[in-house]
Amino acid sequence: MSNVEAAGTRQPAAAIFGCIGTTLTDEEEAFFAETDPLGFILFARNCRNPAQVAALVGALRQTVDRPDAPVLIDQEGGRVARLRPPNWYGAPPAAVFGALAESGPDAAAEAARLNARLIAADLAALGIDVDCAPVLDVPVAGAHDIIGDRAFCRSPEAVAMLGRAACEGFLDGGVLPVIKHVPGHGRARSDSHLDLPVVEASLDELRSADFLPFRALADMPLAMTAHVVYTALDPDRPATLSPRVIADVIRGEIGFSGVLISDDIGMGALGGPFDMRAAAALDAGCDVVLHCSGRLDEMREVAGGLRPLDSTPARRMAERGAVPPGFDRARAAERLSALLAQAPVSSP
Repeated sequence: MSNVEAAGTRQPAAAIFGCIGTTLTDEEEAFFAETDPLGFILFARNCRNPAQVAALVGALRQTVDRPDAPVLIDQEGGRVARLRPPNWYGAPPAAVFGALAESGPDAAAEAARLNARLIAADLAALGIDVDCAPVLDVPVAGAHDIIGDRAFCRSPEAVAMLGRAACEGFLDGGVLPVIKHVPGHGRARSDSHLDLPVVEASLDELRSADFLPFRALADMPLAMTAHVVYTALDPDRPATLSPRVIADVIRGEIGFSGVLISDDIGMGALGGPFDMRAAAALDAGCDVVLHCSGRLDEMREVAGGLRPLDSTPARRMAERGAVPPGFDRARAAERLSALLAQAPVSSP
């Protein structure tokens, strides 16, 4: 699929793609130039050192001839961090801030904000402008540990409070946060990377816990869907592929009006050919589909199910604010260390 004219303006394809290595191959460059995806996502396989990552980010944007093409990464902290020491800041898992909130909610909010601001400083220096964080999922007893300490805690109210603080830190650093995984992955008893989780909680249970943090942060610019079936909402389709869940719950009850990105359509929770997965996610109401493996054969298949991006999501993805001057990284890190020293050892 190639870029098309829409109301006199060229609109990129409604996709975010990965690449396979630390530099682009000729085949990747040609594919991206032809397909013109909205943006790109990086993984640990793409990140060796700061100079190399910055060069790769520039090369990706050059393929689509758009210097503002968004470049995403999953830099949550803890076990989900594509950039690691010694070249980059080693952020703790989100559960550390949840543990701190049990005794000091104000200190926890300040710590979560500082932590996100430090992550943003690393990303902005590389030209990466979107972080797929924070996780707003609310874990429950017996859930699969794919979320685990990636979540702040089991209190929906505390998750909302800490999630907002983290988002503020990212935004202060000129990085757009992606709240995930809407409408909630915390109850899943299997890993959606491998299987399709089915959640049988009642609508009242979902409303009182899972939806709450997403409602509280519905004003954020970006959100990522969950590849989870909720039998109380749509027993036949996961949220990513469900017009009912997206229209009635994510857009309706939760009230999210920003850019809705699918979770990786290459994950094991979804089946069928990649073009059909992409088309189904877009038909359901996702604004953009995400494909992460970097495999060119899969990406070519995904491209067959794409369409031009609507202009409004494209504008929202470009709405990165100016970074306020005067951020003292060393002072922020020192203050964060002092705050985290107060946190008990805990997990969600």
